[in-house]
Amino acid sequence: MKIYTKNGDKGNTKLLYGGSVSKDNFEPEAVGTVDELVASLGIIRAEKDLPLETKEIILQIQRELFIVGAEIATSKENRNKLQAGKTLVEEVMITNLEKKIDFLEEKNGIPDFFVVPGENTISSKIDWARVVSRRAERKCVTWQKAYEMDDSIAIKYLNRLSDYLWMLARDFEKDWTPSN
Repeated sequence: MKIYTKNGDKGNTKLLYGGSVSKDNFEPEAVGTVDELVASLGIIRAEKDLPLETKEIILQIQRELFIVGAEIATSKENRNKLQAGKTLVEEVMITNLEKKIDFLEEKNGIPDFFVVPGENTISSKIDWARVVSRRAERKCVTWQKAYEMDDSIAIKYLNRLSDYLWMLARDFEKDWTPSN
């Protein structure tokens, strides 16, 4: 088997469980941004000074983002084929992020001002992943509205993930740099 299939040479891509769409359609835009998020988290996970526990959390999130991508890459007609926790975002994924956010909030508090990113390499990379997460969330809002995917909680997951990444970036800073 070869890595290239030539199926996308005319600007279309296949959806999970069948069907295809133009590569500039809502699904590939959203899935592509989620893929960027997975890669940006990989850059963080590769940091040699990142604690093992954080590496494991980030790896778990990367794996969960493949679930997000699978859900988005499935047409409305094939949603019945999705499996919770494998190809369909489930509420426990969101609850787990909320627990991590709560832990970091208890540990560090929350700044009462806008924080300027750039305190150090790790926190900067986490902040970059956070903005990619926000972009993925916006792309998923477009996808959800266009296809009336009202039963999806992928947006909720991405929203919570960006909150977690914001808190995680603050956790890796000694001082928070205020915007003014």
